[in-house]
Order: sequence, then structure tokens, then C-alpha cells
Amino acid sequence: MPPLSAKREHLDDFLWDLRSEKGLEPASLFRKTEALRSFYSFQAAERRVEESPAETLRPPRLAQKLPRALSLADMERLFRVPSAGSFERARTRVMLELLYATGMRVSELLSLKSDAVNLEDRWVRVFGKRAKERLIPLHAAAVSLLKQYLVLREAKFKDRCEPFLFVGRAGRKLSRVQFWRLLRAYGKEAGVDTPLHPHLLRHTFATHLLQNGADLRSLQEMLGHASLSTTQIYTHLDRSALKASHRRFHPRG
Repeated sequence: MPPLSAKREHLDDFLWDLRSEKGLEPASLFRKTEALRSFYSFQAAERRVEESPAETLRPPRLAQKLPRALSLADMERLFRVPSAGSFERARTRVMLELLYATGMRVSELLSLKSDAVNLEDRWVRVFGKRAKERLIPLHAAAVSLLKQYLVLREAKFKDRCEPFLFVGRAGRKLSRVQFWRLLRAYGKEAGVDTPLHPHLLRHTFATHLLQNGADLRSLQEMLGHASLSTTQIYTHLDRSALKASHRRFHPRG
């Protein structure tokens, strides 16, 4: 049947066949449904069909995937890797520390400029989505590593680099791909089985703060989430902590 002659029942049959006969998973069916909706919406806008037969199609619900997080033991392995010896190693180490200390997004980390960090008052100013500004506290370990890194940066580049806090060999802003590769190599050297990526450190930051008693509203502010419901996903990560809390506080625990 020509696509422009299809009716709603034909699309239903097509999706049913993909699900029952072809065995497509919900995520694949979701993409197929959205593709049909976009295609027929465009055809209707171009007046090739009177109305979109896919207008009322509803994609399948997708199971919410919980973000993964590193364990405290894995973080200790990462922090035990020697960072001395080169500017590049010191830079990777302090970037790792900042991700874990603040939970900022990798785009936020790479866009930091030197004046965004207040080492005396121990906070960093971050510009997130839609240029929304937020201040995130820094702990003593992060401040100490930043001070050491800034000395190395000054000695290596003087004023011959871009104003970004983290720059590559040529003094230009470090890219996502460069940092991702450095982080992966760092994780392998540390003996961490889970392949590292920047967002994993953001998830780890949020998970560990909640495990240690942080409240959701404060965590929302630090992560820069517009909605508290986005932050609440981290409350589902640690079932063992939930059980331990129940045993501790329930009168018949």
C-alpha cells in the first residue's frame, strides 16, 4: 500500500506486526511510532494528505532506566592513582575531583573559566542549561588540587592560552572527546571495571550525597535540575540503604 493512502488501522497493524512478529523492544517501537507521527505530520502540513493518520498514535511506555553509580571503593581506587609527573595527569585528576565534588555536567566543567572558582570561600560558579547560574560548594581536597593545578597551568602557559580553566597542549579549550578518552584511560589505570564517562561521576556524586543524608532540595540545587522530580530518580538507586534505614528506624525493625 502506498504510504500516503494508509489509514490509522493500517498503522496499528504495522506496529502490531513489529511487536508480535518481529519482536521489537519498546524502545524500538517508540522510535518507529515517533517516526510515523513526524512523517505524516509533515505530509499533512504539505497538504499531501487531508489529516495525519498517526496523529493519535501513542508510543509505548519506556521503563525508566536508573543511572549507574560507582561505589566508594571504586572512587578510592581512582583517587589512589598518582597524579604527579605531568601537567596532563594533574589536569585529569583535578577534573575528576571536581566532577565528583560538584556533580556538574561535563559541558559545565569544560566551560569553566579561571574566575569562576573562588578558592578562598570554596565555591565554584557554574552556568547550566539556559545560562542559569548556580554556586556549588567545594570541599578542601578539591580546593587543594585546584591550587596545585593552577600553579602548573601558569608555569606552562603564562598568558598564552584561552581563558578556560582546563586547556589542552596548545592552550585551547579541552574538548569533550579529549576528556572522555583521558577519563577512560584513568579508570583503566585505577583498575575500575566500569568504563568511566563524565556523567557517571555526576550520578555518583548525587548517589553518594543521598546515601550520606543530603536532602533532595539541596541536591536539586547543586545538580541544577529544574524539577525536583528529576532529582528523585536517585532515591531509587540504593535499595540496600533503604532497607538499612527501615531496620534502623522502624520500631519493630
